[in-house]
Amino acid sequence: MRKGSGTRIPFSQHITGKHSSRNRSGQRPPALPFYPALTLTLPSRYPALGVLHADRFMPPRKSKSPPQAVSPDPSPNTARSGALRVGPAGWSYPDWSGYVYPARRSKGFHEAAYLAEFFDTIEINTSFYQPLRPEHAEQWIDRVRANPRFLFTAKLWQRFTHDSVTGTTLEDERAVRAGFDVLQSAGKLGAVLLQFPFSFHRTQETASYLAALLKRFADYPLVVEVRHASWDSAETLSLLSEYNAGFCNIDQPIIGRSLKPSAQATSTVGYIRLHGRRYDTWFSDDPAVPAHERYNYLYTSAELAPWITRVRKVAEHSRDTFVVTNNHFQGKSVVNALQLISILKGAKVKVPEPLRRHYPELDDIADTPPAEPTLFPLAGSKK
Repeated sequence: MRKGSGTRIPFSQHITGKHSSRNRSGQRPPALPFYPALTLTLPSRYPALGVLHADRFMPPRKSKSPPQAVSPDPSPNTARSGALRVGPAGWSYPDWSGYVYPARRSKGFHEAAYLAEFFDTIEINTSFYQPLRPEHAEQWIDRVRANPRFLFTAKLWQRFTHDSVTGTTLEDERAVRAGFDVLQSAGKLGAVLLQFPFSFHRTQETASYLAALLKRFADYPLVVEVRHASWDSAETLSLLSEYNAGFCNIDQPIIGRSLKPSAQATSTVGYIRLHGRRYDTWFSDDPAVPAHERYNYLYTSAELAPWITRVRKVAEHSRDTFVVTNNHFQGKSVVNALQLISILKGAKVKVPEPLRRHYPELDDIADTPPAEPTLFPLAGSKK
């Protein structure tokens, strides 16, 4: 039990599990029908927002109005209401050197500034391992200043989502707020992600804990990621909409009672996270398997296609939608994020030159030819 003078929130359910983050910085299916859902109390600027249901979350029932057609997708990476931003989770990975980032970096090079040339969002994952320091938040805001459309999202400290067997203190909360408040005051905080592990099952106790946590941080734009199928219920969607918290739609290996893909929008913030599909390493506790192998996965165009449909549906019912790729090993998350942007925009995009040398498939979406054509393939690159 962590000592502290502040108020504690009781939580006896043990929620530490193997599905938590570990040590790290086909064809399009027919459109899913829309069903009536809970009405959200939202600002009058967005009167039509409600909970968007994929048909697996609610039993089929007749709608009083005809099914809604999928409207043209909003342009991703634009700073406006209904904006859609796509980007990777994190930026500080040693294996990105020579892949995402130049092997030789110029003086003053910073990863966030570099990525902001290609993306309008990055998910901060260091805030999961320890509270974000205010001075770091200030530095990162300055690093992405050249891109006025840029917004960060950030994970909540794992003490609140993975380690809270006995509760957290006001001191813990103040530490978290110190960094988040800097981002929010600067208008650069798009969402705070409450990421729970697979072992966090839905019970009366865990639902109450989640409700208390949502109330505790209600002044931030919140999104909740759960991974166990017990949360696949109308009650879950009702709880999130009640507290104006977004539902995080995830792609993960479907093993046992893993939560399946969905297209939910329970607040003004829509959120999608793609983890990859490494079935062989997802729940592995083999010490011989490197942690990064869990995220060593590159989505194919056929695997991305159903997610394009889901992203568009979520974006139709959200003010701001974030699509985060977490399959980060050797920059695969960056590859897939760029592909998603290109498909959603229906146009070619700017790509990092080092990355296209390793992933020739980027040539199909790159808006410029290779900077330096080479007679021989780069050692270690894909063929």
